[in-house]
Amino acid sequence: MLVEIDQLVKRYKEIVAVDHLSLSVAEGEIYGLLGPNGSGKTTVINCMLSLLTYDSGKVYLFGKEMTSTNYELKKRIGLVMQNIGVYNELTVEENIDYFCGLYLTNKQKRKEAVNEALKFVELDDFRKFFPKKLSGGLLRRLNLACGIAHRPDLIILDEPTVAVDPQSRSKILEGIKTLSKEGKTIIYTTHYMEEVEFLCDRLTIIDRGKELITGNSEEIKNISSSGELVTLDVFDLSQEAKNKLNELPDLLSFNYEHGRAQFVFAKGQSHLIQLLNILNESQVDVLNLSVKRPSLNDVFLEITGKELRDNV
Repeated sequence: MLVEIDQLVKRYKEIVAVDHLSLSVAEGEIYGLLGPNGSGKTTVINCMLSLLTYDSGKVYLFGKEMTSTNYELKKRIGLVMQNIGVYNELTVEENIDYFCGLYLTNKQKRKEAVNEALKFVELDDFRKFFPKKLSGGLLRRLNLACGIAHRPDLIILDEPTVAVDPQSRSKILEGIKTLSKEGKTIIYTTHYMEEVEFLCDRLTIIDRGKELITGNSEEIKNISSSGELVTLDVFDLSQEAKNKLNELPDLLSFNYEHGRAQFVFAKGQSHLIQLLNILNESQVDVLNLSVKRPSLNDVFLEITGKELRDNV
């Protein structure tokens, strides 16, 4: 495994931010690290990179123990954090050259790497622009270029598409896929579950510093207690029809508001035919119908809860 985290513990006085967490990431994998705000994701990343000291546990990168002074390992890592980390007094090209120069001292190799990074994020036409002249999406792409210009083997991306336009988001996601095809190993955090399903080979959901579940998207969706999620647009339901619908077997929840009925059934046999028969007998016309399995977002909320979290 390219990344091995073994029984990692990080405390802030009485608060346990990371609680005996273990995970492993294979070479060439896109690995999702998910969790609510305050779940410990950023702390895990900072401990993994030895940017934070931790109370116990081990971190191995590229088969070697990671320490704060292991600069040979650090040269092989690219970090793109959620907050934009570029210098406003430098142009796009100068920003990329500066961050690349922290790892590549050879001027010719650095120039080639900077040009490659500019083309990769499609900022070649903006190389002489200053950051304050860039849109939010272009800034995100610049942030990405600064983190990968030195051609790292392990890339850590923390919410790289937050608050960007759809076009820039698409470009960033396509770029991440390309990096993976080139053999790069990527650890990816996001709150956008559709990105996880599009990108990640495997993922771990954590909460309060603990691992809740690890697997690929399909494996994790299969752990949901819910089976079918049925949504119907119907004319007004009588109380008699509502009573009959509430008696359907394996019904976990039934909600009806403003002409839309939503049903969640437990796993097992489909009850759609029975549902439609009740509506037919009650002379209720169905305008629209959809049936779907639980999404990754549904499972995420099911196992982490729906309460709001502070962003810490």
